[in-house]
Amino acid sequence: MKPPREPAALALPDAHLREELQRSEQLHRGNFLELRRDHVRLPDGATTTREYVVHPGAVAIVPLLDDGRVVLERQFRYPVGRVMLEIPAGKIDAGEPPLQCAIRELLEETGYVAREWAYAGRVHNAAAYSTEGIEIWFARGLSAGAQQLDAGEFIELCLLDEAAFDAHAAAGDITDVKTLVGLLWLQKWRAGRWPLSWALAAAAGTAIIGA
Repeated sequence: MKPPREPAALALPDAHLREELQRSEQLHRGNFLELRRDHVRLPDGATTTREYVVHPGAVAIVPLLDDGRVVLERQFRYPVGRVMLEIPAGKIDAGEPPLQCAIRELLEETGYVAREWAYAGRVHNAAAYSTEGIEIWFARGLSAGAQQLDAGEFIELCLLDEAAFDAHAAAGDITDVKTLVGLLWLQKWRAGRWPLSWALAAAAGTAIIGA
């Protein structure tokens, strides 16, 4: 299983674009999110503030059934006031390896256990105001089981083939960033453009044991 790669663009000279932290203050801390205001010096010497959300990070999974369909979820998202069609996802607990989080979230939200896993990459869905990075994983060789939803969590499963998945995205039914990226990665992988390195998940579901 290959580790996350640093984007090539970040290897270019960037000192002329960077902002320098002067001081930082906490505005609010919730159950797992923190709001901060940083005072920074801009490349031209001027100063300004940056307000942003500190997020622990998350995983998202593209679960593939043997017949090629993708396991998606329908879930009400309070901030936008609507039911969203999404791939399974969840936040990473403190000290939790991303793959272990992906295995856990897939089981809890869908009831499925995967035989093989592949790491795709990381996305930043709101880099202008959030530190959140979402690790995208693919899972296949699925075995069905019962959902293990948290109290107050209500998720309906939706199984779509790639054509229907794509049609919903084209129609604007899917607006969730991680789900759109998951669809793009799926299409690129199946076209042979973006390779994935698959590995077997350990029986305990917490480690990778082979490629």
